[in-house]
Amino acid sequence: MERQDLIQKIEDAEMILVGFGEAFDGKGKLRQKPEYRRGCEILKKEGLSWLLPGWSEYCLERWGDGSVEAALERLDTLLEGKNHFGVSVSTNSSIARRKRLVMPCGSVLRKQCAGGCKGVLEETCREDRALLEEFFHGLAGGCPERKAVSLGICPECGREFVLNTVYAENYNEEGYLDQWRLYMKWLQGTLNRRLLILELGVGLQFPSVIRWPFEKAAFYNRKAFFCRVDEKLYQLTKELAEKGCGISKDAVEWLAGL
Repeated sequence: MERQDLIQKIEDAEMILVGFGEAFDGKGKLRQKPEYRRGCEILKKEGLSWLLPGWSEYCLERWGDGSVEAALERLDTLLEGKNHFGVSVSTNSSIARRKRLVMPCGSVLRKQCAGGCKGVLEETCREDRALLEEFFHGLAGGCPERKAVSLGICPECGREFVLNTVYAENYNEEGYLDQWRLYMKWLQGTLNRRLLILELGVGLQFPSVIRWPFEKAAFYNRKAFFCRVDEKLYQLTKELAEKGCGISKDAVEWLAGL
């Protein structure tokens, strides 16, 4: 599909559903960095996998080319004044600043009890972010402090806090449920509306969050148009072939240049 044709689809749409995929974590390009790969291996070996989203953000800010931020800024411009909602399986906190958004996989903006205690969920504070920055700086240099990073203690059970993402061993999903209910209500209102669905860089790690539900939403709405952008997983199902397009490109770079 030509660039101008898709921009026209955006302008004509009554409602727009956006799916932010794993591509917005920037891991594809980061994996080319030996320092990033080494850091991931250390975190997994030390039982600190819950720090992986924070590590990716640190590395993206340090070694990234700015394409993720450019893509998000371009999307904000395209969606200005439009009735839209976003769903993200990326944990990138740069996405989280949007109000009409749900992040079922969490982000580094919240912390939870490592044991998953219900009702125990806090915002990460400035001190937490400074502590993580210091730890990741050491990790980037290959000399991290091997002890676990302490973000505080759970008042209910005494276990340490960890980042509130799916990488936590006992992920607390309470952090996104309010937004999820808003999303479900919004989605109900898309039926029989000119709905544009933009699925951007979504892989198969969490297909039940975006890929399958988005396909279902497009299938049941006769006025929907489905645009799926991904370097490898861009194909549409047979049922959607006549009401959408698949674009085989890096979703972040494609969006930044749209």
